[in-house]
Amino acid sequence: MSKIKLAILGYGNLGRGVELAVKNTSDCELVAVFSRRDPKSVKTFGAPVFSQDDILAHKDKFDVLVLCGGSATDLPKQTPEFVKNFNVVDSFDTHAKIPEHFANVDKNAKENGKVGIIAVGWDPGLFSLNRLISQSVLENGESYTFWGKGVSQGHSDAIRRIDGVIDARQYTIPVQEALDKVRSGENPKLSTRQKHLRECFVVAKDDADKAKIEHEIKTMPNYFADYDTTVHFIDLDTLKREHGGIPHGGFVFRSGATGQNDETKHIIEFSLKLGSNPEFTASVLVAYARAAYKLSKKGESGAYTVFDIAPALLSSRSGDELRKEIL
Repeated sequence: MSKIKLAILGYGNLGRGVELAVKNTSDCELVAVFSRRDPKSVKTFGAPVFSQDDILAHKDKFDVLVLCGGSATDLPKQTPEFVKNFNVVDSFDTHAKIPEHFANVDKNAKENGKVGIIAVGWDPGLFSLNRLISQSVLENGESYTFWGKGVSQGHSDAIRRIDGVIDARQYTIPVQEALDKVRSGENPKLSTRQKHLRECFVVAKDDADKAKIEHEIKTMPNYFADYDTTVHFIDLDTLKREHGGIPHGGFVFRSGATGQNDETKHIIEFSLKLGSNPEFTASVLVAYARAAYKLSKKGESGAYTVFDIAPALLSSRSGDELRKEIL
């Protein structure tokens, strides 16, 4: 049986994760990595590297292109453009702009007979699925999502852009009291500040004004101003030694009631504890790349989200095997 041929566009943390994820599959193979950098400068775990400028020359050499760029500037342009020629999967994670992104990808995918699965990962992605399922099962209830403890790459980057900062890591941490109230079925009304803490580890230049840096962090709108934030100044060696990884995770809850008078209480909880955010996200992308391939083989086209994909399409196993071994 021939394997599903995948290609990667963009070889940062996520692209490397996709290459590693493919190695753990039985039905997929990675045939190409495309990069904006000089191919000779890109060191993979064995996959051949080509210039992004030459990607159309490989049009018929792979089944699905896994887009590993950023959501801020890369994917809004790349996904609608590349779906004109390839089946694609992306990890677009700007929640507020997903409807717009979906519409742009859907139009070009349908016009060109391709499949584009967007917003794939763990949030949006697996967390989204759990929110949908739990809200559908317990319509009478409240939903809660907590993120962390984990490194926020976007918030860490925001700190690094402050004058005088050499490097930084920012951890998003759920407030334990809030978690406990949700788990107990209290259905609390929680503000942004009540749900999460932010803890920052910052390496500053020797002559930097640390008090000014701390003030800029804690008052930064859209990132830290609405949270209780702690800032620690450490040296670069400590940062690399103690904060070199990219762990993450979180929880999705649905607290609901059934019965004639809502007397029966229920709590649904889904959690993730990830040793590497990009490596796990990459593994989700590969599963949905498999689904994109299967949909394409059926003659389907257009944009899809995790809500639209039947779970069986994610698996390398046959329907008979799934019904016998998992169902």
